[in-house]
Amino acid sequence: MQELAGRVFGAARSGDAEMLASYVDAGLPVDLANEAGHTLLMLAAYNGHLAAVEVLIKRGADVDRANDRGQTPLAGAVFKNEKEIAQALLAAGADPHAGTPSAADTARMFGKEDMLSRPAG
Repeated sequence: MQELAGRVFGAARSGDAEMLASYVDAGLPVDLANEAGHTLLMLAAYNGHLAAVEVLIKRGADVDRANDRGQTPLAGAVFKNEKEIAQALLAAGADPHAGTPSAADTARMFGKEDMLSRPAG
């Protein structure tokens, strides 16, 4: 089981959207988290993999689920300056005020407030 988990978390970190989709479609929990509370979505967002983020969102990933330190995928995307990922998370309903520090706090701290404007549509 640990080997499988290692492969799946590796797929999230490397952005292997097809592998993530196949495992989640086969029954792997979309909100599976590692020992630090990082979900597949958090790892994909933080590492800048838009396609993987979209695959997980489409399959119902909790866009506001925080890790053990209170950080959300949106805050991670803002911190890493991943505007497209931040927009995808916002479009999926991510709350910029969730978590500690929140994405809104992170944006203010680093002068990236523009990253949190809601996408049109």
